[in-house]
Amino acid sequence: QLQLVESGGGLVQPGGSLRLSCTASFTLDYYAIGWFRQAPGKEREGVSCISSSGGTTNFADSVKGRFTISRDNAKNTVYLLMNSLKPEDTAVYYCNADSRWRGNHWGQGTQVTVSS
Repeated sequence: QLQLVESGGGLVQPGGSLRLSCTASFTLDYYAIGWFRQAPGKEREGVSCISSSGGTTNFADSVKGRFTISRDNAKNTVYLLMNSLKPEDTAVYYCNADSRWRGNHWGQGTQVTVSS
């Protein structure tokens, strides 16, 4: 069974940091990975993505300069380091693994709450 498991979410004060992890039960070598988030009453939106090699990354304008994405293919894990968190970053964060030849997979999500 192919699984993606997100972890690292929680409650943090504004200005704080969290590091999310997305760990796969399968090799991620051939997958681009994206982080998405969905706040209550809003549509799911893309936050950041990283190519299969890790050589290319992209970020939504709302998180540029605050979030960093990285991957460790040896550990089948992708990380999202979130700094200078704001209340508007509150959402359920999901990771997605996408491969043209191997399909598309979603994790179950992890809650991030930014509040004082």
